[in-house]
Amino acid sequence: MDYMHKSADNQSVFSQKNDSHLMIPSTLEGFNNIDTSIEETRSGRRVFCFNGTLDNDMDRTCSSCGSKMHVNNHFETKLRHLCFGGALTMVRFEKLQLRCPSCGMTLMQDVPFKAKHHRITEELYTYARDLLALGKYTNRQVGQITGLDENTVKAIDKRRLREKYTINGQELIKPEKNTPIIGIDEFKLHNGFRFATHIIDMQTGHILWISYGKKKQVVYDFIDHVGAEWMDHVEAVACDMNSDFQEAFEEICPHVQPVFDHFHIVKNFNEKVIANVRKDEQKRLESEGKREAAKTLKRSKYILTSSRKRLEQKDQEARNGKVVSKGNTLFNKDDYVRKEGYVDKYDEILKENKLLFTADLIKEKLTDAYKADNEPDMSEAMIEIMELCKETHNKHFRWFRNLIDKHFEGIIAHATYKITSGKVEGINNKIKTLRRQGYGYPDDEYFFLKLFDASRKDYVRNIPSHKILE
Repeated sequence: MDYMHKSADNQSVFSQKNDSHLMIPSTLEGFNNIDTSIEETRSGRRVFCFNGTLDNDMDRTCSSCGSKMHVNNHFETKLRHLCFGGALTMVRFEKLQLRCPSCGMTLMQDVPFKAKHHRITEELYTYARDLLALGKYTNRQVGQITGLDENTVKAIDKRRLREKYTINGQELIKPEKNTPIIGIDEFKLHNGFRFATHIIDMQTGHILWISYGKKKQVVYDFIDHVGAEWMDHVEAVACDMNSDFQEAFEEICPHVQPVFDHFHIVKNFNEKVIANVRKDEQKRLESEGKREAAKTLKRSKYILTSSRKRLEQKDQEARNGKVVSKGNTLFNKDDYVRKEGYVDKYDEILKENKLLFTADLIKEKLTDAYKADNEPDMSEAMIEIMELCKETHNKHFRWFRNLIDKHFEGIIAHATYKITSGKVEGINNKIKTLRRQGYGYPDDEYFFLKLFDASRKDYVRNIPSHKILE
């Protein structure tokens, strides 16, 4: 492919033997393209090198003493430019260094199309920012598209996020508007030995605050950040059973009502009551020589911690031909008739075990309690559950009764605020996804800024014309 330059319209023209032409418009202000060469990198990729000169219209008056400055040296400069198909491009030119003969002051020629802090053109910098702002590509994918290394992509993205979510790159911006309900939850960092906590707007799902730790200080710092006036508009906070969060809000903002939703209380019941009761009962049956009954409880954790509605759905899927799993065994419609379904095994376990039957009854009553439309009705339902736990005389059920008693006000407050943990768990899933895509994100500041960005709406690069007119 031979290169020709048309200075009349400032176009780069590539001609082939069949006389077809490919026109590449010059978009670099202040750059005069003289010729283009094609080189090859060590990895085998082609590089189009646009060789040229800079406009030499710089002021040569010394800003220190007013004398005329002279050319002192020439420096060859290379800047990465926008990719051309699968090939890389590069702009190559000489930059002047001026020196004042009177005072010795030196001045380097300015390059108007160079991106700040990077040896790339402003056009390539803007293109990389647009790709990152879309939120659809990982840093590695953006690097593959633009030809930039991952460290440069990260630096561009981190600067973009700092400009968007911080003041002068230091202080986090305050929430855009007031909200009546916020949510708080902790998550693991990196190797799992460190924790961080995020606070979100439950209406929009936007992250408002992220900080290290999962203690009271996180709440104190958040309230200092948003201010007492902003907190006056907050009515409730959705949280798990972490007593530190609850106590911190009660100390500083007693008007904010902690609310514990159905997900968190059922999770505690499944993990701390049903799971432990199942293990204890299995050991008891084995010690009594009832091996068949003990064998029935093996690999039954999923069945016992699932709702009956979910088990019926899984059974129906198996009948319809979908391959499903029961314990460690996969089965479908063809062998379903020869095996007991989820519901059948569930009923068999409950029939043989009084404690697990009580656990099933409590699960149903918890579901009904969280459907209550007012706090008195929900209070009555929760008291009934506490009595059932007490009557079992089992330490695990007693633990759950004490948990309800300790968080009683926050539990029945659900009847008023109807808060679910959907948005909080959605953020937790985004955290896991981002951490997996970024191979851990060892830079915590960058990771937190990425989470802020991920919780916002999708970026729109080209806004429709009717939206602009609005």
